[in-house]
Amino acid sequence: MRIPSLAQRLLVAGSIPRLNAENRSPLRIGFLAPLSGPEQRWGLPGLEGCRIWVDWVNEHGGLMVAGKRHLVEIVAHDSAVDPAATLEAARDMVERHRTRLILTLGGDSFAPALPWLMSRGVLVATLLTSDLSPDTRSLIAPAELHPLCNVTGVEWLARTRPDMRRVALCSQTDRLGLPSLAVYRAAFQAAGRQVVREIRYAPTETDARPIVAAMLADGPDLLCWCSSSAPMVGALTEAAHDLGWRGPILTCTGDDYPQLIARTSADFMSRFTFQFPDFDDPLLADKAFFFRRPKAFFDTYNTRFPGEWSAVSWEYASILDLWHNAVESADTTVPVTVLAAMKRHQQMPHVFGDARWSGAELFGIDNALVGDWPVVGIRDGRARIIEFGSILDWLARHGPLLRQHFEDLGQMWHQRIGAPDLSPLAAAASDPRSGPAS
Repeated sequence: MRIPSLAQRLLVAGSIPRLNAENRSPLRIGFLAPLSGPEQRWGLPGLEGCRIWVDWVNEHGGLMVAGKRHLVEIVAHDSAVDPAATLEAARDMVERHRTRLILTLGGDSFAPALPWLMSRGVLVATLLTSDLSPDTRSLIAPAELHPLCNVTGVEWLARTRPDMRRVALCSQTDRLGLPSLAVYRAAFQAAGRQVVREIRYAPTETDARPIVAAMLADGPDLLCWCSSSAPMVGALTEAAHDLGWRGPILTCTGDDYPQLIARTSADFMSRFTFQFPDFDDPLLADKAFFFRRPKAFFDTYNTRFPGEWSAVSWEYASILDLWHNAVESADTTVPVTVLAAMKRHQQMPHVFGDARWSGAELFGIDNALVGDWPVVGIRDGRARIIEFGSILDWLARHGPLLRQHFEDLGQMWHQRIGAPDLSPLAAAASDPRSGPAS
């Protein structure tokens, strides 16, 4: 039976006895993710969530290791500034601050630091399963299952909207967008839906209107923004509204959806489907995952950081809780031992239920914790879980199809290792006049 972590006990019992063990040097966690730029909404809100977690643990004496309590500190750096600065920050975290875990969004901004960190066996947790490969033995994806989580939204729409046959997609051409595009391609093909238009745009693109206009040209039944950044999701959605679209929209994230309701309408956004709920959702109340009381975390977060809740606000904190549980089990923070403790059993609780370490078929290594993932819609102005879909079941049925689409876009692990920078491809593929997908 899994022993609840300290953070879980804090919220279940309200408090725990303070031990008299002497506080030793602090345990430091590295946070190396975008804190500026278009991916800021997938970095900064997660850092804020980590600070809540750290405060709760430290208020009750810190983290116990080998009979001694240690306060926990976060060492944060913006990975969006410069590749050389990102690598230098990773070195500083490891060599000077002695961080025991590094949290990252992953993808292009983190890529400059990844080989160096892996060569030194640093335990790193990414939100992108597509970062994984046999060369990244100490890189894990234990929280978000991007882009695999996107299959659940496609399956739900295909089942509940049989009239939705024609799909128009758009995606940015980077290490976050292209794996997502592969997943959406495979999921729509598995569901028997036709992609009538596929547009790839540069990650620096901000003009959404011509992209949406081109997507509408072939008379789709559904518009899909794939895993566009939060600012681009907003721009694409507003452009679709302004151009007269009144059908369903599917996207990975729906950050700032209250503002989108205000800028469009509640009726328009009622057909908006994505993958990340608010954590006061009634369907999460009985989930036995990190903190055990997701609404308490959600309320605390919104009190401290009003208007900042995003898809990642809880994710890095949930990784900390899984790590903390493994540290308590192993009675050490040595990365290789903690990783072994996390993977001691093939199955373990994931944020949305039981999950299994897997991923070798796509990523060459079983370092992704894969389980169920929610489908989320706007109901009465709030993001609400419609159902939970099983990613493992989908992969069991359609794994070869997904591998085919990963290969077609050059996203299999053996294709990505040593691959050139994606920016030239991004520039060449940014023309919104791109024709229907073949």
